[in-house]
Amino acid sequence: MGGLVAGAGVIPADQSWPWWPLLPLYPYGRRRTVFSELIPGQLWSLEQLQGVYYVAVPVRLTVAKVPGGLMLVNPLPPTRELRQEIAALEQQHGPVRSIVLPTASGLEHKLPLPPLARAFPNADLWVCPGQWSFPIPLPSSWLGIPSHRTRVLLDDGVPHGDVCEWISLGPLDLGLGRFQEVSCFHRPSGALLVTDALVGISAEPPALFDLDPTPLLFHARECGDEPLADSPEARCRGWARLVLFASYLRPEPLEVPAVPELLRHAFRPGLRSLRAHFGLYPFRWKPGWQESADGLMGSAAPKLQVAPVLERLVLPRALTSLITWLGDVSRFSDLRWLVPAHYCAPLNFGSEEVLALRNELTKRTWAPDDHNWAFLSSIDQRLLKLGVVPKNP
Repeated sequence: MGGLVAGAGVIPADQSWPWWPLLPLYPYGRRRTVFSELIPGQLWSLEQLQGVYYVAVPVRLTVAKVPGGLMLVNPLPPTRELRQEIAALEQQHGPVRSIVLPTASGLEHKLPLPPLARAFPNADLWVCPGQWSFPIPLPSSWLGIPSHRTRVLLDDGVPHGDVCEWISLGPLDLGLGRFQEVSCFHRPSGALLVTDALVGISAEPPALFDLDPTPLLFHARECGDEPLADSPEARCRGWARLVLFASYLRPEPLEVPAVPELLRHAFRPGLRSLRAHFGLYPFRWKPGWQESADGLMGSAAPKLQVAPVLERLVLPRALTSLITWLGDVSRFSDLRWLVPAHYCAPLNFGSEEVLALRNELTKRTWAPDDHNWAFLSSIDQRLLKLGVVPKNP
């Protein structure tokens, strides 16, 4: 819905993010931003990439129109490019009135909050209850969040209650801290804004990769001595493998080759560059990987789901809490869209989609232990054994 403006003519300095060492994720100090209009005149998306070792997926800041101006939900690094896009919206719709961090544990949104708050000094700040830091618990003010204009969602009220309703998923005890996410139902657009609770994944690579398809081309190969050749087929193949990595961390069809084989393919002519990681490619894909990826992605429309990492590592014993949250969401008769902070948006999300998702979750095995889920399960079981996470969240 609406067109894309893919950063045409932007100089690298406009995409600079000097604080990347605080959370050293790809693409590190240069964060390109793609702007799009999600719901005409009501919701807009600002997307950047984040990931590890070229396993990168889109992460989104959502801008919502509220009375008298704009609300920013799920902060992102405020590069000059991102600030310019928001400034253009302010020219049409009024100033940024509020910035909302609706998650207790999402570092990719928590760390950019202080610089985003400085970029908009007149905006009120709202944060999810139960904010925590690791390994040392620090007060929010020590993390750079200005306490004099920061309020806690639900505890201190809610922002823009005349046009927004706020619903909490959690809190759930994770051992080191809590998982909690406060979703926003934005009535003028009919959209539910979430952080990590749900995602929709398409088989089509996101437009953000049009700016630099290197992550897709890197993972589209079968071994390290292959060049990073660009084609629509290579982009789709690389995207499918990125989705598998991001969903399962170590999916079943993936093998790690031995070091001699890994080095045999490295440092070949044409691959002696950091972009190609000098030909180092520590992956081997077994038959069946495409079928595993197809189970996560939709071709006609993005596949709505709970992200496997969230299901198996955060909510493995909390299906009831998720079902209750979906029940709370279903009472909005004018609900039409879902806007997550990751992957595709907006997604069709009316009463029929909510009911279908609830039925699916209650009928299938929740947080499985086998096949693609085995690696995630091993992490969870290890944490349980060590007493790091509780049996009853």
